[in-house]
Amino acid sequence: MTDFGGDRRSFFRRALGNAMEQVAKATEERIVQKRYVRPPGALGEVGFLTACTRCGACAAACPAGSILHVPSSGGLAAATPYLEPARIPCIACPDMPCAVACPTDALTVPPNGWTGQRLGWIEFHPDRCITFEGKECGVCVRSCPVGERALSLDEDGRPVLKVEGCVACGVCVRDCITVPSSFTFHMQGS
Repeated sequence: MTDFGGDRRSFFRRALGNAMEQVAKATEERIVQKRYVRPPGALGEVGFLTACTRCGACAAACPAGSILHVPSSGGLAAATPYLEPARIPCIACPDMPCAVACPTDALTVPPNGWTGQRLGWIEFHPDRCITFEGKECGVCVRSCPVGERALSLDEDGRPVLKVEGCVACGVCVRDCITVPSSFTFHMQGS
């Protein structure tokens, strides 16, 4: 005789978990008027807005000066830290001093550091890149703080973006010599 009790419990746990995830997402969309790129190690948006004391410790600890603060017109998000990686990139500090400096759990250093962390995603546009016209460059690869896990050159000297290793810090977007940049930063979910 087969026992379906365990399977049934597992099914209901998954269904309840999925339902709760959808409720949290819908709540977040209602509460949050504008989406912001948060510093690494941030809680989900609703939790982040609740936990962040707006003390500025993360911004003071950022060696690149990448952390900005939402203006007073930002509603519930006012004075919270955010990033604009395409304009002022995060430099993907291995020790995440911004998260270390946070006195609450709004920002925490993930157990695996940057592994699996993403600020957004980067799109590479080969049609803009001068290496596809036969010219040498490699500025993007030399400036990438993550290194070959994220960006390397192929045997023809052309950039190869490795999505699985890229943290979307934005350094390649800023440092690319083409206008417009051969790289574009996108927020998660866009």
